Formats: sequence, structure tokens, C-alpha cells
Amino acid sequence: MSNTRAIQKVATSRPVIEGAGVHLRRAFGFGPARQLDPFLLLDDFRSKEPRDYIRGFPWHPHRGIETISYVLEGRVEHGDSLGNSGVIGSGDVQWMTAGSGIIHQEMPKGDDAGHMGGFQLWANLPASHKMMPPRYQDIKSAQIPTLTTADGATIRVICGEVNGVVGPVKDIVTDPRYLDVTVEHGSQVTLPTTAGHTVVAYVIDGEASFCPGQARDTYEVVGESDPACGAFWGNGSLIVFGDGHQIIVSTTAGPVRFLLMSGKPIREPVAWYGPIVMNTQEELEEAFEQYRNGTFLQQQQA
Repeated sequence: MSNTRAIQKVATSRPVIEGAGVHLRRAFGFGPARQLDPFLLLDDFRSKEPRDYIRGFPWHPHRGIETISYVLEGRVEHGDSLGNSGVIGSGDVQWMTAGSGIIHQEMPKGDDAGHMGGFQLWANLPASHKMMPPRYQDIKSAQIPTLTTADGATIRVICGEVNGVVGPVKDIVTDPRYLDVTVEHGSQVTLPTTAGHTVVAYVIDGEASFCPGQARDTYEVVGESDPACGAFWGNGSLIVFGDGHQIIVSTTAGPVRFLLMSGKPIREPVAWYGPIVMNTQEELEEAFEQYRNGTFLQQQQA
């Protein structure tokens, strides 16, 4: 195994419509569920047009997963069947562990200019935790620590640890790391990763090379044609890495900002339909039958 992770695949996020008519871009969630284990889906809901998001995501169930909402601008109002409600604002994170089941809604409202920006990541839960009591970790922007590295990176540590700085989201079974990283123009930055964990990056501003010197014919490219800058990848690009202890990011055409997500693979069977993810088809059918007959909510929030 090489110390530095090489790129396995680069994909471009694709437009989809979800909820009651929300126009967004899906970075992943189209392919087999095991492909990016333990992660299932990443949606990018940045928009400057309220008509793209205002219908929101009315009441719907979740079971067997965690949904992680990260807001860059605007706000999202949320409520659930257990009586919880609140607002996620700019820079805030909501890490919801659905566990045995929760019914909730998320309604984007945008800022005063009508701009809305953020991401929702879905992470799977192992069989041992799928029926745990649901819980929230609501994190305000001011609680998220930021560190600056000597080689030119500024990192918001949402979950996990980097250079001794620990994010505020705690006790997640798949040992994830969720970072918001900005790399200065003209820098080459080395970021540590845990060997054996799945690692993906999603570019949200600027462009960068994510394995300088790697030949373009050594990894798969899915989606739009190559950018003019060759092996540099920009806004809306998802980079999937092979195994290793670190990634190297290089910038030459200006700064880059990206989300860096990693986690321990679960390596269990996946039965997935919509907002419910179980291990077997029988468990999946049982969950939807419970939702139909009113017995879906198994436990109160922890």
C-alpha cells in the first residue's frame, strides 16, 4: 500500500429533484451502496433562486442511517415527530442519528437575498446500531474549531481529529472525519488519513490537483468532460481515493475549498429504499409496513 492515496475515480455531481420539488446536485448516491461504504449519499443544495429549494422536504421517515446537514448560507427550519424543532444557520451542522426511526421535515428558507447553500451527507449504521434510540447533535458554527497548517491549509474540523484538533461531533460508530478544507493558491498540502478508511473529497470552490503527478489514464472519470486545466478538478467534482495514510492537494490557479469525508467501512449487506436503509429486504419491508400502520416510532430520543 502506498503512503499517499491515489485517485480511483473522479465524478461530476448530477442534477436531481427531491422532496417536494427541490432542485439540487447529487455528488454520489446513484451507484451500489457499498461503493463508498459507510457513506450512502451526498447532496449539494446551493442555489440563489428560492424557487429551486423553497418547497423543501416535508414530513418523511428515516431509519438505519445518520443524516448530516451542513449549512453554508441561509437557514433550514426543522421539526420532528418527537417534538424537536429548530433552525440551522450559516456554518451550523446537524448530525442526526435516525437509529430505530424518526419522522421529520426540513424546510430551507435562504438568507435575506434568497441565497441558500449547504450539503446533506447520509452515513450508514451497522446492524448493531440500526435500532438504537434516535438522537441529534446540533452544532453551532462557533463550536467548530478551525486550524491553519504550515503548508497552507485552513481546516474546519466538524468531526474527527486533525493535528490534535478535535471536532465537536462525538461518539459516531463509523469513526468518521468530516472536514471543510481551504487550500491557499500556490500551495501543496498533505492531509493525514486513516489507512483502511474510505476517503472522498467534494470540491465546492476553486480547483486543485488531488494527487499531483498521477497520470490521467490511471483513474476513472465519470460525468462531464475533462476541464481545460487537465488533471485539476473544480466545483462539483467528487474525488474518490484508494487506500493510504495521506492525500496531497496542490493548487496553481487560485485557492480551492472542498469537503473531505472519511469513515470506517461497515462491510455488511445493504437493503435500501428511499430514506430507510436496513440489512435485509425483510427488514426494509417491515419498516415501511410499520410506517404505514403507525408503529414506526420504536423509541424516544436519547
